[in-house]
Amino acid sequence: MQTNMGLIDRIIRIVLAVVVGIFILTGQLTGVAAVILGILAVVFLLTSAVAFCPLYVPFRISTKKKE
Repeated sequence: MQTNMGLIDRIIRIVLAVVVGIFILTGQLTGVAAVILGILAVVFLLTSAVAFCPLYVPFRISTKKKE
């Protein structure tokens, strides 16, 4: 598995996941929206941790800088 996410992409995903987590924990986001966005936040954290996004592969997208 080759990485396809750059640093900025990873930081944005982590920030969005943390914001969603804060909204859920403070009760500002509830119900079905909280569940869906919570799952998306976990996916964002996981993909940021491994620097690989499976959805980028079919479209041949890479936000990683060329070496």
